[in-house]
Amino acid sequence: MKYPPENIFHAATRDEAALRAALEEADIVPAALVLVHLTGDLAILDEMTPHIQGGWNYMEKVPEPLRRRIRERLVAVLKEKAADPRLPALPPPDVLHRIMSASVGAQMPPEYVPLFIEELGLAQANTRALQWRRDPAPLGLADFRVLIAGAGLSGICAAVRLKQAGIPFVILERNETVGGTWHENTYPDCGVDTPSHFYSYSFNPNPEWSRYFAKRDEIQQYIEDTTDKFGLREHIRFGVSVQSARLDEESGLWLVHSVDRDGRAQAQACNVFITAVGHNVPATPSIEGLQDFRGDVVHTAKWDPAVKLDGRRVAMIGTGASGMQAGPALAPKVDKLTIFQRSPHWAMGNPNYHRAVADGQKWALRHIPYFNQWARFLIFWAASDSFHDSLFIDPDWDQPDISLNAKNHQMRENILAYMREQLGGDEALMRKCTPGYPPYGKRLLRDNHWFATLKRPNVELETDAIACVTADGILTRTGKLHEVDAIVMATGFHASKLLWPMEIIGRGGRSIRELWGDDDPRAYKGMSVPGFPNLFVLAGPNTILSHGGSAIFHSECQVTYILQAVREMVERNLRTLEVRREVHDRYNQQIDERHRNMVWAHPGVTSWYKNKHNRVTMTSPWRLVDFWSLTREFNPDDYLCTTAAPYAAAA
Repeated sequence: MKYPPENIFHAATRDEAALRAALEEADIVPAALVLVHLTGDLAILDEMTPHIQGGWNYMEKVPEPLRRRIRERLVAVLKEKAADPRLPALPPPDVLHRIMSASVGAQMPPEYVPLFIEELGLAQANTRALQWRRDPAPLGLADFRVLIAGAGLSGICAAVRLKQAGIPFVILERNETVGGTWHENTYPDCGVDTPSHFYSYSFNPNPEWSRYFAKRDEIQQYIEDTTDKFGLREHIRFGVSVQSARLDEESGLWLVHSVDRDGRAQAQACNVFITAVGHNVPATPSIEGLQDFRGDVVHTAKWDPAVKLDGRRVAMIGTGASGMQAGPALAPKVDKLTIFQRSPHWAMGNPNYHRAVADGQKWALRHIPYFNQWARFLIFWAASDSFHDSLFIDPDWDQPDISLNAKNHQMRENILAYMREQLGGDEALMRKCTPGYPPYGKRLLRDNHWFATLKRPNVELETDAIACVTADGILTRTGKLHEVDAIVMATGFHASKLLWPMEIIGRGGRSIRELWGDDDPRAYKGMSVPGFPNLFVLAGPNTILSHGGSAIFHSECQVTYILQAVREMVERNLRTLEVRREVHDRYNQQIDERHRNMVWAHPGVTSWYKNKHNRVTMTSPWRLVDFWSLTREFNPDDYLCTTAAPYAAAA
């Protein structure tokens, strides 16, 4: 966190009654961590730890007498600090490790300590913002150009850091505002399945989230607010779609071709081209007869509010993330909802998924120093790497068809027990809803009243394969015709065709599509591709988080790395940076070797994570701390470098 010159404790103590009222509603564990942070007194941890089972706020059972003592002492300490606002020294790493481990009820690996110091802003220096090693002004920085394709979460992240570093940039965004996928996806009950307070930038935490898992409109507003807060709109050209980019080998510049909203072709050159286009091209299955259907067809990724579904017979094809959100929202409004399921997904409830954030919690996040940081730490740990070890195949495990190891099997049993409870013991539905692969083989979804929806009298879960669509409905391969008035496609995106439909041409006139094919993308650390110097891909191959975590965290890691690469180019007057082929290949070999022993390579798993050769191309095998370590420092030795002509100012 940054330390402003004013007394940061005044906001918490200005109204003692408000402080006390807030602490009655605020989570007790981050409140205790603030107390420990400010006093250095670890004794409270010893009393509290036996009552903590994890990082989620519903996993503590701290008794009320201890809660009262924590609150009273914290009020007193905050008042003392308001009178003497000297900030406490950051505890040494071994003490921080003890504090962090105690607060989540588990022994956290010590390698996470430096990650959390950075992520939470516990050190005064902002270590993710680029630090110049030389004054860049005389080095031609004003003539350097970065172009970003896309103003979604990752593109905005890159833009913030570029602006902070004083590096000239422009964003080309095909939509009329920022947000990317969150702007485009407006289907009913669209929301995030990552905790809101973790699904936000470390440099712009949001204490005002109304829900623990925010819905689409609130996330879109957060992106809009971040864009305005950091003054990014003047750098964005809206309504401009990137069509292609071609490397000029002589100059080392990328020539980016685009088309604006009026169909006018444009081209501009840049030193560095960053793609931040994500996975947002809707995938519609090829179903015989779909074009002959007389009713309405709408895709969740291109929702049309003009299509009215109330009181109609609706078919929904797909039971992934979008289907599991949209289905329960549609069911109470339609006459009948028939859900077509190709394969079931594991889905688990979370007590916070539908919970609003209490006013006292928001007050504490807003006003109490360090509360926001410690609350973020707890949710980071709970929602990310704490169960990563359950994703590895135990070669001696005696039930390899349905689980990977003892921990993974216990998770399976827990989910099955939850499903059985939600389905009221309906064994027919249990059979339909139970996946034939281990947990996390596909993305583990949040139960958005999904199982309760399947129990509704106007909902049918159809697991027979679709044979064709007729003029009036959908015919299954067993010959059953479901007459419907509208079809909702909840069938996701063309995720494996990264950067499609953009055409990107590198050295020797070779396109990235020619290199990757339709479904075999590879990149060094998910960002750099041999033959494509000065090109960096955000949310690239093997960077998708499927075990947990936050896509925003991964974006911040990648942006840190890319900014250091740009610094290398500016400070050393480089024309091109191109990852070495052997470095790229060695990294991808490591990726493949690691995946061979993980859940996504399990023979029972068929998903968009894997290509037609069963190679896992999308998901990251790394823990978040591993990816943070991989991207923390740019190593120029991994790259082939060519020098540009001397800057005019230096001539």
